[in-house]
Amino acid sequence: MFFRTQYEFDLPKGYIDQNGELHRHGMMRLATAKDELDAMRDPKAKANPQYVSIIMLSKVIVQLGALDHVSPEIIESLFVSDLNFLQNLYTTINENENPVIQVTCPHCGKTFTEHAIFTDD
Repeated sequence: MFFRTQYEFDLPKGYIDQNGELHRHGMMRLATAKDELDAMRDPKAKANPQYVSIIMLSKVIVQLGALDHVSPEIIESLFVSDLNFLQNLYTTINENENPVIQVTCPHCGKTFTEHAIFTDD
């Protein structure tokens, strides 16, 4: 059986690092139960339960632009539209059997529904 667990994405705006480099293209993997348990045990999440989503995203984003590691601090530095995009993608790929996302063509601006792009581990 062939099972895909990673999804490519492009952030609407992108993360700008301390050198001014823009990082938009990334890869998110499916979450595990351990990811969720570890996130809930984090001291920042215990102090503020809304912080769990920040920690979860930092665990499941396996690549963002030239970055191989995405920390909670990087997620905190994202523009709100990018954070919302990633939270929606996380929900879509982790809670649906056949993930479908709404996409907008960057050339013509047409919006349509598409199956999420899968890549191999």
